[in-house]
Amino acid sequence: MTTRRDPTARQMRLAVELRRLREAAGLSGRQAAALLGVSPVQLSHIESGLSGVSEERLRRLASHYACEDSEFINALVALAADRTRGWWEEYRGLLPTSFLDLSELNHHASFRRDVAVLYVPGVLQTEEYARAVFSSRVPELTHDELELRVRHRMARQEITIPYELVIHEAALRIRVSDRAASQAQLARLLEFSATDHITVRVIPFDLDGFARAASTMTYVGGPVPKLDTVVRDVPHGSAFIDSEAQLSAFRTRFRKVEAVSLDPDRSRDLIHRLTKEL
Repeated sequence: MTTRRDPTARQMRLAVELRRLREAAGLSGRQAAALLGVSPVQLSHIESGLSGVSEERLRRLASHYACEDSEFINALVALAADRTRGWWEEYRGLLPTSFLDLSELNHHASFRRDVAVLYVPGVLQTEEYARAVFSSRVPELTHDELELRVRHRMARQEITIPYELVIHEAALRIRVSDRAASQAQLARLLEFSATDHITVRVIPFDLDGFARAASTMTYVGGPVPKLDTVVRDVPHGSAFIDSEAQLSAFRTRFRKVEAVSLDPDRSRDLIHRLTKEL
């Protein structure tokens, strides 16, 4: 059994879900390994993402764990069988792993929902906006590192899945670069919002009682709800959140933020007005 040195977030998610199934069944690693006919070390490697698992073994594990959710198991099988090497692989060893994991997550997503308070989300940023954001990093990036990040961000701009963005007016007004770059970024938002599968809603400054400024998130849909993922920024990259309880909480959080935002038409009117005011 080949051992991986650096499993991706997607491979780790499969490993985590298999461990959760075993723990829910009340079995120890040693007991589960014996049922599968492998050593405890081999099972440990599977549950830590260091080794893959075949469909036959995965389905045997699911049977031993008394998991009867066939849709979920089929999704795990597809996850285990995936051998996709996407465009992001050309950046492996050049960018932090979190950049690649997020690109892979977006590639396999069934839908995406963002709440943005201070910045326009990366998948909607113009090149000038993205360059200004990366230029503000401390410690500063070298020229080559900065341009590599900008190139990567531009490469993941294609959005073909249903996408909902709730963005605060603050993010629309903050000039991360100059006036012209801000106008171009607002124009990009209007362009995206005109497509059928993208919805943009704005939270205006004059809204009373908005105490959810910490609600910034990216919620990415998986093949089944149990495999959804929430991504949040942390000081040294991105944190991937996937427990059922937290996913449920973030679904509720998104809907509460969405409920106080302007509808898409009024949001477009506000963005048009801001474009003229710049």
